[in-house]
Amino acid sequence: MAEKRDDEHLGKGDEVTWSSHGSRTGGKVEKKITERTEAAGRTVDASPDDPQYQVRSDKSGRSAVHKPSALKKKK
Repeated sequence: MAEKRDDEHLGKGDEVTWSSHGSRTGGKVEKKITERTEAAGRTVDASPDDPQYQVRSDKSGRSAVHKPSALKKKK
């Protein structure tokens, strides 16, 4: 039986945390990015096999893009 990848558990509206400048920051997933595109002020080189997630910080209100390995879902 195959294990699910971490990113298969993330969806729009999920609350997540990530490391930002040495501390933990929290926010919500806005969308899963699966193709090369512009997001959060930069070019995101994502694909279906290597997706990234656009998240919005609860603290700053800014949008950022992270790889699934950088995000931890809040329980």
